Amino acid sequence: MRRGRNALKLPREKRRFLLLLALAALLSREAMSQQVTLPPVNLGDTSFLDGIALPGWLVEEIGQGVHDGKVTDENGNALPGKPSVTTITSLTHVAWISHAKLFGGWYGAEIVVSAAHVDLGAAGDGGGLGDITVGPLILQWPQAHLFKMPIYQRAVLDFDLPTGEYSTSSSVNIGSNQWDVQPYYAFTLFPVKRLETSWRIHYLWNSENSSPPIALQAQNTQAGQAVHMNSTASFRVFRGLYVGADGYYLKQITDHRLNGKSLENSEEQIGAYGPGAVIASGKWLFFVNGYHEVSAENMPEGNKLVLRLAKAF
Repeated sequence: MRRGRNALKLPREKRRFLLLLALAALLSREAMSQQVTLPPVNLGDTSFLDGIALPGWLVEEIGQGVHDGKVTDENGNALPGKPSVTTITSLTHVAWISHAKLFGGWYGAEIVVSAAHVDLGAAGDGGGLGDITVGPLILQWPQAHLFKMPIYQRAVLDFDLPTGEYSTSSSVNIGSNQWDVQPYYAFTLFPVKRLETSWRIHYLWNSENSSPPIALQAQNTQAGQAVHMNSTASFRVFRGLYVGADGYYLKQITDHRLNGKSLENSEEQIGAYGPGAVIASGKWLFFVNGYHEVSAENMPEGNKLVLRLAKAF
């Protein structure tokens, strides 16, 4: 995938490789129900110049470190006695866009292979391969103009396959044991010379997990539907260097389900903001993004660092 105007096609990756499961003996029935969680999603893993791409190949490696100092309830309050969570992830992403067009855009495909290690302190740790993401359809449109402002756009249909390491008896699982569908739309707009803003908007649908963790004492679970997005604004300091601000936001829009019944007040939410930069040299690009998380509900909250090294062909 060739680079154009100091930008390239960026991947769909994942936010966390994490299912928080406390010991059953320490949980009430109500607390158990809250352990139905959303799968890992892309929160802040893609950032500047996200909507731009040209036909060709892209190979990149993404490393992510997350430390969550607290776990929150439905009101955003920290839950006492919950362990801090440290997560290290690795993502290998390969994407291809053809020269042929469909609906006016070049079409292609992508795959993301993931691995992670999760440390819950005294509550346990675990690691291994995560779920594989397959995107059988990418549509990348050439440069257009919106009120005379250059704009680049992309639409992708992604699926998460339940291939990650998973055990019903484990306190930490890297895989989610369910199918996920995540279509998204991304664009990059240049309002004025040397200034860009990029947005990526996802929808998430999750299938049923017919073998949930034993601690839940359930026959099946189903994570709720959600929308989430990444956004950036950056300034080109000089050729090959953009610096700016980035952020993300996730909002669950339907309840989790346990044995087919909705779990009230189970919707997850989180936001984040922070600085970032991208350095381009030839067909190599290096991204660094930092995030401070806020407004978490029913999920962990902390800080994240994302590093990405990409090569376009």
